[in-house]
Amino acid sequence: MNHAPLHAAPLLDIRALRSSCSSCSMHQLCLPMGLDESEMQRLDGIIGRRRIARDETLYRIGDKFSALYAVRVGQFKTSQANPDGAQQITGFQMSGELLGMDAISTDTHQCDAMALEDSEICEIPFVRLEELFGDIPTLLRHFHRIMSKEITREQSVILLLGNMRAEQRFAAFLVNLSSRYAARGYSSTSFQLRMTREDIGNYLGLTIESISRLLSKLKKDGMLKVSNREIELVDLPALKRLATGGETCA
Repeated sequence: MNHAPLHAAPLLDIRALRSSCSSCSMHQLCLPMGLDESEMQRLDGIIGRRRIARDETLYRIGDKFSALYAVRVGQFKTSQANPDGAQQITGFQMSGELLGMDAISTDTHQCDAMALEDSEICEIPFVRLEELFGDIPTLLRHFHRIMSKEITREQSVILLLGNMRAEQRFAAFLVNLSSRYAARGYSSTSFQLRMTREDIGNYLGLTIESISRLLSKLKKDGMLKVSNREIELVDLPALKRLATGGETCA
């Protein structure tokens, strides 16, 4: 592991990029299956890597769009200003997920993206990526699938905030984290919350007091254990039932 200081580094050399892309643990999530060696090398050749320190901003609202960013290591949060000027968190992104697609249609970023921990991103210049789309149809189809998943995710958030009770929202949030960690080869029942309780409340449309109350209630009901930011989902099936409205957290 590279222990160099965390900062916005210049692009790495091509050989380092090739080996990092092919050996990355997020390869199957981030890149399409079925690329041959020459296609992989072409894709590798346009990708650079940057380190983003905790609480550092990757891009801000209004910044000119030039690249997409795949989270290689770490986690980020995205936020926008709501009509009264307050910041509204719109998502939490982890390894294997893309940042920056919000800017494709307008050429400027529509949200802020900030690292929740020391992180590393793969920077993909969009103009060069578009050039590859014409030559590598598999890559274009994969990108369309990613955009479709992003639309589905946004629709799920609207449903989460509009139609669910507070306990359902929070249970659905934990279940979602569980499934995403599992997809990355990590434990689905024991993980650390990289975001603060205030961030979670902001995202779910709940107060920090409500988040603390729900954590205490779910702990008392035997659904989870809590130690600072360490979470253990003791009864994941019960949390899933709660998320879908099958149980009620009084």
